[in-house]
Amino acid sequence: MKILYFIIGLSVLLLCGCNQTHTNAPTRVSAPIQFAVTQAPLNLDPRYASDAASERVNRLIYQPLVDFDAQSKPAPRLASWVEVNPHQYRFTLHKARAPFHHGKPLTARDVKATYDSLAQLKSSPHTAEFSNIKSIEVENENTVLFQLKQADKHFPAKLIIGILPQDLIEKNHDFSHHPIGSGVLQFVSWQNKLVLKRMTDGQVIALIEVKDPTVRVLKLLRGEVDLLQGDLPPELIKHLQTKPEITVSTSQGANFSYLGLNLQDSLLKNLKVRQAVAYAIDRQAIIAQVMVENTRLAGAILPPEHYAGNANLTPYEYSPAKARQLLIEAGVKLPLKLVYKTSTDAQRVRFATILQAQMQPAGIDLEIHSLDWGTFFEDVKQGEFQLFGLIWVGIKTPEIYTKAFSSQNFPPHGFNRGRFADTKLDSLLAKEDWAFATARIHEQLPYIPLWYEGQFAAFNKNIKNYVPKPDGNWDDLATITYKK
Repeated sequence: MKILYFIIGLSVLLLCGCNQTHTNAPTRVSAPIQFAVTQAPLNLDPRYASDAASERVNRLIYQPLVDFDAQSKPAPRLASWVEVNPHQYRFTLHKARAPFHHGKPLTARDVKATYDSLAQLKSSPHTAEFSNIKSIEVENENTVLFQLKQADKHFPAKLIIGILPQDLIEKNHDFSHHPIGSGVLQFVSWQNKLVLKRMTDGQVIALIEVKDPTVRVLKLLRGEVDLLQGDLPPELIKHLQTKPEITVSTSQGANFSYLGLNLQDSLLKNLKVRQAVAYAIDRQAIIAQVMVENTRLAGAILPPEHYAGNANLTPYEYSPAKARQLLIEAGVKLPLKLVYKTSTDAQRVRFATILQAQMQPAGIDLEIHSLDWGTFFEDVKQGEFQLFGLIWVGIKTPEIYTKAFSSQNFPPHGFNRGRFADTKLDSLLAKEDWAFATARIHEQLPYIPLWYEGQFAAFNKNIKNYVPKPDGNWDDLATITYKK
């Protein structure tokens, strides 16, 4: 019934608000590109940023030493590197590199200053990642040597923090609200909207926060914004696809949706109960009915095309009968009552109501608690849950399996929020045997894998050269054009 009300309300809004299309919109003189986003960035200092919007913008304002290729292997960005020995890595900056936006050249001293400052920031969510750095030595203007306390063959993949200018670090400059980097986009202003300018041609790009998905669509159709990406229910996407003045571009995604489980719970610590939950979800039906095009079933955090991916994981099929039988074998009195926590986001609540309906034939009574984001995420971090739904966004390295499932990585030392402990898995993770480790995780179900969400962007016909990326990044803002 909630879904029906959602669709009816959506239809009324669209019928009432969408008679004016982009073709009737007033023409802009300077034609800045207006990008409507669900959530504005929270922090434009790459040493502090942890939300998706901030990290996506920071990728364009700053440049890191290292990025990732199509298979998510570390690749040179600002610098190439050699492993001198297991405890030393030498990075050499590329000769052709852009200066900082305030005119200073980028040198090895800026690299050292950036990572030295991270070691001193107690409030940075990234500081612990670099605690293994013993020292950083500037050998010359273009070369820097990292000395590690312990050998780490994955160290280059960690150096993805945007490089900051040394002179401004020493002045305690407020990068959070006035970023200065060397990337393709330069900061202009940030009041009601974040305004950026492209270094190559001066193209202005404005990021405007519009939380309500229907309002974002109305603004696009009215010509008040030019571009939006992600975070729309399927009905709105399908509506946009009927509009000749709008282009909807879709692609496969890599962001992983899952159900988290509390393995300290007296019921969920039983493997048969976890298996029953997995068999009680009809993922394929959810994908077909309410997910974006190109959404696909998932077996592990990293997708099959990742260099550490596992394409041999068989998804759990929907079988309420098998789920009920497993619960009976586990000695559970039916119906099994479970509490599922989620945010108040309309699409996430919608998923929850669908899960609730799907699980009933399996003998599972799912009680939904929808909380504001801050309260919800704090409960997840503190282990105050039975079940929750979240998405891993932009994960590139297989070390995520150790951080999320090793018995040594219970919060606050890692992301093993379900407190899963398995000595066999710990051994596989220590060996970095990713194929067998992901198979073990799939078998033991410390989480329930759902899908990799498809990516989409919608924009008016004046927008060219923009394609949504698998991880949802906004990298094509470097090449996007506005042509009348």
